[in-house]
Amino acid sequence: MTTTTTTEHRANTATPVRPTAGAHLAVRPLPTGQARITGGFWALRQDRNGRDAIRSGYDQLEAAGNFRNLRIAAGDEEGEAVGPIFMDSDVAKWLEAVAWEYGRAPAEDLLALQREVTDLYARAQTEDGYLDSVQQVRGKGARYTDLKWSHELYCAGHLYQAAVAQHRATGDTALLDVATKNADHLVATFGDGPGRTVDVDGHPVVEMGLVELYRETGTRAYLDLAHWFVDARGHGIIERAGGEPTYFSDRVPVREATTVEGHAVRAVYLAAGAVDVAIETGDTELLTASERQFADMMATKAFITGGLGARWDYEAFGDPYELPTDRGYAETCAAIGGIQWAWRLLLATGKPVYADAIERLLYNAFLPGVSLGGTEYFYVNPLQHRDGAHEDENRSPAHGRRGWFDCACCPPNIMRTFASLDGYLATTTDEGLQVHQYATADLGPVRVETGYPHDGRVVVTVTEDGPLTLGLRIPSWSDTTTVTGAGGDADPAPGTLHVLERTWTAGDTVELVFDTTPHRYVADTRIDAARGQVAIERGPLVYAVEQADQQGFTVDDLTVDPSAQIAEERRDDLLDGVVTLRVSGSAPAQHEQAAWPYQRFGEPGGTERAADATSVDDAAGPGSAAPRLQAGSPVIATAVPYYAWANRGAAPMRVWLPLAR
Repeated sequence: MTTTTTTEHRANTATPVRPTAGAHLAVRPLPTGQARITGGFWALRQDRNGRDAIRSGYDQLEAAGNFRNLRIAAGDEEGEAVGPIFMDSDVAKWLEAVAWEYGRAPAEDLLALQREVTDLYARAQTEDGYLDSVQQVRGKGARYTDLKWSHELYCAGHLYQAAVAQHRATGDTALLDVATKNADHLVATFGDGPGRTVDVDGHPVVEMGLVELYRETGTRAYLDLAHWFVDARGHGIIERAGGEPTYFSDRVPVREATTVEGHAVRAVYLAAGAVDVAIETGDTELLTASERQFADMMATKAFITGGLGARWDYEAFGDPYELPTDRGYAETCAAIGGIQWAWRLLLATGKPVYADAIERLLYNAFLPGVSLGGTEYFYVNPLQHRDGAHEDENRSPAHGRRGWFDCACCPPNIMRTFASLDGYLATTTDEGLQVHQYATADLGPVRVETGYPHDGRVVVTVTEDGPLTLGLRIPSWSDTTTVTGAGGDADPAPGTLHVLERTWTAGDTVELVFDTTPHRYVADTRIDAARGQVAIERGPLVYAVEQADQQGFTVDDLTVDPSAQIAEERRDDLLDGVVTLRVSGSAPAQHEQAAWPYQRFGEPGGTERAADATSVDDAAGPGSAAPRLQAGSPVIATAVPYYAWANRGAAPMRVWLPLAR
């Protein structure tokens, strides 16, 4: 198959979601070329992602065998496919990252990589449009025989997203040709009607991909198939095929569900695709259901970081308020899917609550999944890491951040999110602009400058003369916010969109100062793992106490004073520059192990009972000796932003801090 390239150097942009003109929306993404992060916190991470991570990602995919699988399917090499069944999806996510990065910072080497891998995809594709290299090699031509596990449509969905990104960022049609040929094959294969297959993929994402492909090409059949896939779930298809319906988000029809359940990434990808369908079709019932599910997720199934997914078993959400600290899963991909879902709900409704959720997820659930350097990753993001934790399973944080994984879904997902982050900052309407995420950036008619998230001061400069309705999100965490400047003085309420409507002169400025005072938070009493503990937030950031910053005590032994003042210190020399927090507490100078770690409630401990304690070697078991409750000495604990932990090794860490008795 011969591919064509029409690459052009377009203005910087990233528009992962671009609804059609007739879509049912409250706000729209900024037009192509109007959003660009130009400095500050996120620019540093984007630069490292583009310079180092994306380019090294090519080598990782080569070493892991992803490209070789495609070469075997294309007939270039012989052998057996390696890796998980969904290996092609990692290539597609990486290609999407390459496309957005090329749009952000054009470079000939990126263009060469894009063309090389796109051509490999094209040569691996069959004449009728089918494409899944692992299945083509292992399955010896068999297709869709076990769709609940095979990920064939999952790989297709990521292919479509990559193809759309490539076309929008570069003008290149080569991967779009591959994608539309495959989508035409799916339209002819799945759905109701004679000769069609009634089945759904065990891992949603094809829904998002099909809708975006419809938006790019205008082919209505792609939207209709996405709508069918969304509505086909919850009617026993997967259960009849031997699958457990809760795990696959197939127990309840999407429009009837009241919450999210099962595999966290699957669930949020499906939800995001459902909103895409609702936006394009005007399906208000589907949109209302999605809002209901998102609200319940944030109320009962999200960690304080915004992390999603409580259980290592099945990478699942778990039950309401089941949010363990040390065994919390909070997969990085789930955070990314949560951001994608919240962004679509923001477009559909314009409600600031979704922009607040995106902020929490970005800083505290997505960002912890990657090192400050940009090339090492966490698959899971627990809120506690114990002293002496064992390095067992490949995904365990006890290994420290890793350059790649056997199941490598997270690294290329992170790459494409960084590269497309510009597109999530602001929206537009016929009347004006709404700024939802604060970063130093050019956003069409305004320029934003800020030291956010460490500094709560934001300056917005209008760059064009004329009337403009300017909306500025007031974060829900900012108790008091001052707005001064050409737009007038105000003290807007937390969790709202502050609107300034007037005729502007280029150079007019508005200054916002958010209240970043640190606060302690307690959890709902039903969150058992966090009872009797507090977590600390400053501005949009959740904080953690990490062993690297402590002296004379172990993080596991720390208890904190709930009433002492929290001191702040700006540290430009630490972790790329952070504000550290100092918290008063107590901890024993040395941890001692008792024969039995429990005692009767209200019974005194400490040195007066030490004489009764039996050594561990002599312990006869429960009741043989009272626990030795050591008197803690006063200490000052230093906390850093949670996203920055484990950049100095995988040392003990905790977000939830026990209160001193």
